[in-house]
Amino acid sequence: MNRQPPEPAGSGGLVIRDLTVRYGRAITVLRSVDLEVAAGTVVALMGVNGAGKTTLARAVTGMLPFHSGTVVGGDITWRGRSLLGRKPGQVVRAGVSQTLEGRRIFAELTVDQNLAVGGMSRRNDQALKDSRTRVLDLFPKLRERLDQRAGYLSGGEQQMLALGRALMQSPELLVLDEPSLGLAPIIVDQIRETIGTIRDAGTSVLLIEQNAMMALAVSDHGYILSHGAVTKHGPSSELLADPDIQSFYLGLDEAADEHAPAGNGAPA
Repeated sequence: MNRQPPEPAGSGGLVIRDLTVRYGRAITVLRSVDLEVAAGTVVALMGVNGAGKTTLARAVTGMLPFHSGTVVGGDITWRGRSLLGRKPGQVVRAGVSQTLEGRRIFAELTVDQNLAVGGMSRRNDQALKDSRTRVLDLFPKLRERLDQRAGYLSGGEQQMLALGRALMQSPELLVLDEPSLGLAPIIVDQIRETIGTIRDAGTSVLLIEQNAMMALAVSDHGYILSHGAVTKHGPSSELLADPDIQSFYLGLDEAADEHAPAGNGAPA
């Protein structure tokens, strides 16, 4: 479907300004980061391991103090209100949910029990039932496995469960940390389509990914994070066409070299 350019996030989305994060007393991981997620959009945050992507997710969701991290500069606002100093439960109640890198499901609980845990803070029984129905409509395979222990699910099904558990809160912003990690390409395609469906249903998404091809294919806007700083950002279609990003993050030059004929094209 054709999508209109997103409006600036302003008071209706996530706005990160001049964010600087430190671990302990000496290790600065994020340096003056600016980032926006406008309402109803998917924004991709990409970079290699150690770039600071997960640290940014922790800062948004209130998890940073549990990893000895501290925001030493800047601000994070969601719908016009600062998230700094809020505990994870308060962030969730403000409309922000997260799936952690590595899925982190409860392996000994059933699929249904995992979903119930995701909706524990919902006080309205009907709203909880509606959320469960929407999740199972989005992930039909989970409906088939409701009574199965989550630890016996495939990697792709576990990722679906992690997404479903986060969606039980009916969040307005979903923070996804490396949802394609360790999954087969066909499952990555399914996750990408699911993210698009979530966005089209009105939930904003901050997609944190090493898989730049997948991230840029589904997102509206992208940011490149390197050594804790944003080095480039723009509409995803423009980033996909950027030669530097094609070479470094998408590996298109390497793929072309692998399939190029040897020498001058004569049989080797």
